[in-house]
Amino acid sequence: MANRLPRSTPREMNVSSFGVQCFLNQVQEKGLELHSFMLLRNGTVAAEGWWAPYGPEHPHMLFSLSKSFTSTAVGLAESEGLLSLDDRVISFFPELVQGNPSEHLYQMRIRHLLSMSTGHARESLDDAGRSLSEHWVKTILQLPVEYEPGTRFVYNSGASYLLSAIVQKVTGGLNLLDYLHPRLFEPLDIEGATWETCPRGINTGGWGLSLTTEDIAKFGQLYLQKGSWNGRRLLSEDWVTRATSAHISNGDDPASDWTQGYGYQFWRCRHEAFRGDGMFGQYCIVLPEHHAVIAITSAVNDMQAVMDAVWDHLLPGFDTVDGIEDQLSLTDRLHSLSLPLPRYQSNPALEASIGGKRYVFEPNEEQIKAIALDFQSDEVWITLWEKDEEYSTTCGRGSWLFSDSW
Repeated sequence: MANRLPRSTPREMNVSSFGVQCFLNQVQEKGLELHSFMLLRNGTVAAEGWWAPYGPEHPHMLFSLSKSFTSTAVGLAESEGLLSLDDRVISFFPELVQGNPSEHLYQMRIRHLLSMSTGHARESLDDAGRSLSEHWVKTILQLPVEYEPGTRFVYNSGASYLLSAIVQKVTGGLNLLDYLHPRLFEPLDIEGATWETCPRGINTGGWGLSLTTEDIAKFGQLYLQKGSWNGRRLLSEDWVTRATSAHISNGDDPASDWTQGYGYQFWRCRHEAFRGDGMFGQYCIVLPEHHAVIAITSAVNDMQAVMDAVWDHLLPGFDTVDGIEDQLSLTDRLHSLSLPLPRYQSNPALEASIGGKRYVFEPNEEQIKAIALDFQSDEVWITLWEKDEEYSTTCGRGSWLFSDSW
């Protein structure tokens, strides 16, 4: 089992238990579905909780929080002399550039991929592009680059994917997962990491990484410690500073944590913080002024509401000591967190009519060929045929059911 971070109590770490309670209250009142929460102070876990059925042992999809790990791989490759942030993107894929590249494509460099300032007017690797193309790098390089690189911020997972492809190229075929394992995951005692790949075996870069909440917290703590871990330097301090500094403007709304400037696959936040984050509320928030890291996984549509709850209640709670009663109350609360079961109503006649049959789809962009449902008294088996693969999983009926088969 991986080594765990040290544990303490909010009182001992000068964190307000009442503030954490208020944070949990606001999350509940806003109807925000959090799956986990971990607060570190000075490298020690001061408070943590999981909303059942989620638990500390379960990896969680990070969505775009994966981008910060991709960025880290680029920083490591730079430190090993495998690439420079001033390298032109097309220099890594000369065989895929047809004829004379446009001036903007020619100007595009690794630093522009990192800072989401590639010059594209929109996402360069949308769902349609991923499903219809077997060669994602070629698809992206054939797109028009409307603006001069470095002049406009456009959030773009295709840029992160190109970073992944470049790392795999310069490391002699090591994908991000294999490259990061001895350099990042192993030193941080992160086990069981998985990462989705494209049809050509390149890790998706902009999404697809799955880790536990504590793994996220360790990653944030590494950046808080400016790249040092247990007396060993994993990342250069210079890289950490550059990656987490703003390199391009992404708006001017003072109330939004998405308009405070963008770094190298890291967001700047209000209150002099920075973070990696992912869709539906996956957060690794680092607050250097308070020597704190906050890791959260969730399934929310309003990601700013979670950040607001952090600033409203967790931020004022640093260096505030509550009574022992508040701490005991918080401990009980954190141990009893749970999600309500989804409401469902049995329909035996409908289940009998559709159960056990295979439903075939017309050709579609997702390349899903067919689906079948098999209804049992307390569970439902789902089988999906996609491309040339068959996937099966089981869902509970009236109770949570854990499955790792899909």
